[in-house]
Amino acid sequence: MENKKVKQYMSVRPLYLTADMSLAAALDQFITSQHIGGPVVNEQREVIGFISEQDLIKSLLGVSYHCQDTHVVADVMKTEVLTVTPDDAIVDLAQIMTDNKPKIYPVVEDGKLVGIITRRNVLQAISESIGHCFKHPV
Repeated sequence: MENKKVKQYMSVRPLYLTADMSLAAALDQFITSQHIGGPVVNEQREVIGFISEQDLIKSLLGVSYHCQDTHVVADVMKTEVLTVTPDDAIVDLAQIMTDNKPKIYPVVEDGKLVGIITRRNVLQAISESIGHCFKHPV
């Protein structure tokens, strides 16, 4: 598993949002894509934040009660975002994910968003390694 890289398992068509997007529009993106979170990018596709379903739930409770959506993604996004690169080792990311870290990591190359990788993607890499072990026992 040491040779497996993030680029082999990442999604190259990630959900991403913009800071000026309304929360209702962000909600539509989440529902359509079935993602549980996504990076917020600027015009240059640089990651400037992250928003999760949990962030949306907290903010949209009031919106649904008052029927007023006056907030935008920038109002609720987290601005400190943990990212990985395409060449990072899956085993290193798996180690990081054993703590209470994010479930989704934006994949950034040359400062630009190129994909996302999730815990499910990492589990897929682990599953392939386990399958290989059983086919070729030591």
